[in-house]
Amino acid sequence: MNEIKPGASSRSEPLPRLGEIGLSNFAPYLMNRIMGRYNADLRQEMSGLGLTTPKMRALAVLSVIDTLPISELAVYAVVEQSTLSRALEQLTADGLVRRDPDPNDSRVTRIAITEAGRAAYDQLWPTMSRIYSQMFQGISPEERQAFVATLQKMLANIRKHDF
Repeated sequence: MNEIKPGASSRSEPLPRLGEIGLSNFAPYLMNRIMGRYNADLRQEMSGLGLTTPKMRALAVLSVIDTLPISELAVYAVVEQSTLSRALEQLTADGLVRRDPDPNDSRVTRIAITEAGRAAYDQLWPTMSRIYSQMFQGISPEERQAFVATLQKMLANIRKHDF
């Protein structure tokens, strides 16, 4: 019996090309459009707080999971580590996060949100929440739950980290 490797097609015919699928039916395109619009809608509020998208993502993650190693924070915030490092330098200088040495590994720096960082994030949250609600306008709670469950399965399919 032939085993099919994850990501491999069991069909012998070629997969349809993007032009055949269409942009409006291509999930990665739709996800990028949604996140692009979400980030653009937040940009004005963020800039008023001196935040950029990488800074906002770091604060958002740290508001939920406090004190993370930089490498894990980069994964959760979906920001390249070099970009995140620059953002963390500015967040630290602004007093919104602090750097703590890892008690078990001197090579690791852990990042924690400060009270000022939490206050800045709390100012941004109403806008984030409003935009999030707007995205799901006209979508039933059951559809939303099914959609989020599907996204979680998709993430599990492509995830490279255990967290």
